[in-house]
Amino acid sequence: MTTHVPAYAAPAANAPLERTTVPRRPVGEHDVLIDIKYAGICHSDIHQATNGWGEGIFPMVPGHEIAGIVAEVGPGVTRFQVGDRVGVGCFVDSCRACEYCLRGLEQYCVTGGTGTYNALDKNGEPTYGGYSTQIVVDENYTLRIPEGIGLDEAAPLLCAGITLYSPLAHWQAGPGKKVAIVGLGGLGHMGVKIAHALGAEVTVLSQSLKKQEDALKLGADHYHATSDPETFTTLRGTFDLVISTVSAPLDFNAYLSLVKTDGALVNVGAPEEPVSVGLFSLIGGRKTLAGSMIGGITETQEMLDFCAEHGLGAEIELISADRINEAYARVVASDVRYRFVIDTATI
Repeated sequence: MTTHVPAYAAPAANAPLERTTVPRRPVGEHDVLIDIKYAGICHSDIHQATNGWGEGIFPMVPGHEIAGIVAEVGPGVTRFQVGDRVGVGCFVDSCRACEYCLRGLEQYCVTGGTGTYNALDKNGEPTYGGYSTQIVVDENYTLRIPEGIGLDEAAPLLCAGITLYSPLAHWQAGPGKKVAIVGLGGLGHMGVKIAHALGAEVTVLSQSLKKQEDALKLGADHYHATSDPETFTTLRGTFDLVISTVSAPLDFNAYLSLVKTDGALVNVGAPEEPVSVGLFSLIGGRKTLAGSMIGGITETQEMLDFCAEHGLGAEIELISADRINEAYARVVASDVRYRFVIDTATI
C-alpha cells in the first residue's frame, strides 16, 4: 500500500520549504525501497522551487542527489539486495524505447524522461525528491555507490559529479589536453577534481582570486580571475575544452576567444535568462559551442566507479533539515564550499 514519509517541501513557488509528508508508492516487482541517508542541495533545486525554469508542480520536494541504503526489494529485482549502498540521480524513469534510451543516453530521452522531482510519473502522479526519508525507485534507475566513498560525499556525485564527468569524457579530457573550468562552485569543484584525475592540465577561471588556494588544493594547475581583462588577453586560444558551470549569463564571445581552433566551449550551467553569441566567435576557429546534461545510467555508474577508484568525493557542508532555507539563501549568494548536503535523519 501507499505509505507517507516525512519530507521538506516548498508549498508554492518562492515559499520557504517546510516539513510535511509525501506519498511513496508500494514496492513493485522491479522496485527498490531506499532509506535516504543524505541529499545534496543543487542550484537547480532552487531554480525549480522558484519557477525559474518554468512553472513547477507544487507542493515540491526537491532533491536529485540521493544516497542511501536499500531497505526492501521487489520480487523481480536482480541488481540489488537489502543493505546495499545506492544512489539516485536526476531522473527515475524514461521511455526505454527511443534511440537515446537504447544507447544508454536516457538523459536525452525523446519523451523527456521522468524527473526525480517536479515531474509526473507514468501514472500521472507527481514525483517527490530526496529531501525525504525514503524513496521507491525502479532498479534500472538506481545506482550502486562503491565502497571507498562516504555516502554523504557521494550524494552530490549523482548530479554535480556526472554533470562534469560526462562532458569531460565526451570531449576526451586527458593527458595532453588543456581544460578550463569556469566557476568554482558545487559543479566546478567536481570538474577540477575529475579533470585532474583524468590527467588533463586544469585551469580554473573564477571572478576573483579568493578561491585560488582551494582550486590548487583540489587539483588545478592554474587559476585566473575573469574580472581582470588581462586574463582574456593572456589566455587567448589556450584551451582544448572550456566548461562553464555558472548559472548566470556570460559573455560567450569572450570565453570562446580562449578556445583553440577545433576546441569546444561546453555549458553545463543553465541561466534563467537567454544569452547571445556572435557567430564569428565560432567561425574564426571552427569552434564548438555546446551543452551537456548529466549522464545516462551506465555513464553515471562509470563515474561513481571512477570517483571511488581515485578517492574523489564532493567537498560538503553537512546540515540539518531545518537549515534548508538558510542553505538556499547561501547558495544564491555563492556562500558554500562546495555543496550543502542534508542529513535526512533530521527531517
